[in-house]
Amino acid sequence: MEFIDYYKILGVDRNASQDDIKKAYRKLARKYHPDLNPNDKDAHKKFQQINEAHEVLGDPEKRKKYDQYGKDWQHAEQFEQARQRHYQRAPGGGREEFFTGDFGEGIFSDFFESLFGGTHRTRGRSQVKFRGEDYQAELQVTLTEAYTTHQQTFAINGKNIRITVPAGIEDGQKIKLKGYGGPGLNGGPAGDLYITFNIINNTPFKRRGNDLHTTVKLDLYTAVLGGEITIDTLDGKVKLQVKPGTQNTAPSD
Repeated sequence: MEFIDYYKILGVDRNASQDDIKKAYRKLARKYHPDLNPNDKDAHKKFQQINEAHEVLGDPEKRKKYDQYGKDWQHAEQFEQARQRHYQRAPGGGREEFFTGDFGEGIFSDFFESLFGGTHRTRGRSQVKFRGEDYQAELQVTLTEAYTTHQQTFAINGKNIRITVPAGIEDGQKIKLKGYGGPGLNGGPAGDLYITFNIINNTPFKRRGNDLHTTVKLDLYTAVLGGEITIDTLDGKVKLQVKPGTQNTAPSD
């Protein structure tokens, strides 16, 4: 797996605070959002990279693993569990390092060599299965998009995932995708993916629950005598009947 510098992608240094990381992510995500860059493949790719970087650096625990293990951060917990479970003392008080999992060859061999100082040896051929790590991701959706059921494609660790976003999704709402987390080791099950939605209001409306609110200017004649006006909605323009004697209402936040 090629190393990806998530700090460079977000344009922050390695000592950046979590708040700085969040601000950098939101600034870049809005800049490269597909709605603002239609048909721009480079912007779409950049948007996916930004989400992937924030998925790791935005989580303090994942960030800690990433800082310590680099490209192998996803398997940090499994590596540590393997080492702790299979550390034992040899007869006579000496210290012997071994593990029963078949890790001698393959993509993890070099990393295990560094963990065990090159002194480990394999006993038996039993496979130690580890469940993959759960992933946490944040997905930005505009209020216009949240108005209807639609599909979104985003990237997690270089893998494109397509989901159906139900109409009326709320800001901060979280969904779980079973089996879309980190891969398991030695045939273990994959972890789960938890997606938190960040709703961006790109409309003149104010959302309160499932309702949308807006303020419309009326001329005095229509307000006093009533009449018909045309207003904009997310579905297009609609005609609205104004009752005679409609009172002025100051806008509220």
